[in-house]
Amino acid sequence: MVNVTRNRPLSPHLQIYKPIPTMVMSIVHRITGGALYFGTLLVAWWLIAAATGQAYFDLVNWVLGSIIGKLVLLGYTWALLHHLFGGFRHFVWDLGYGFDKAVSTKMARASIIGSLCLTVLVWVIGFLIRF
Repeated sequence: MVNVTRNRPLSPHLQIYKPIPTMVMSIVHRITGGALYFGTLLVAWWLIAAATGQAYFDLVNWVLGSIIGKLVLLGYTWALLHHLFGGFRHFVWDLGYGFDKAVSTKMARASIIGSLCLTVLVWVIGFLIRF
C-alpha cells in the first residue's frame, strides 16, 4: 500500500507567508477585540464599585490607580483606539475603497501610528485635566 499523503503539500502557515502590514493589523485587530472584553469588565467593575459604596469605590480606585492598574488602563485605551481605527479601515473597505495594495498598506500603518498617537494624546489630556 502506497502512502498518498506523503507527497501532498502542507497547508500554508506563518512559516510560508511573509508578514505584511495588513496581515499584522488584521491579527492585532482580532487581539484588541478580545482584549476589549477584559477592559470592559474593568469599566463595569469600576461602575459597580461606584454604585456599591465609598469604601469599595476607594479600593477599586486604588487598584486602578496603582502602577499596574495604570498600565492595564493604558493598554485598554490603546486597544480601544486601535480597534476603532481598524473599524474605520473596514468601513472604508465596506464602501468599496482602499483595496489597492499601496493604499491598504498605508491604511494599516496609519491605524497603528494613529492609535499610538491618539492614546498618548488621551493620556496627556487626562493627566492635565486631573491636576
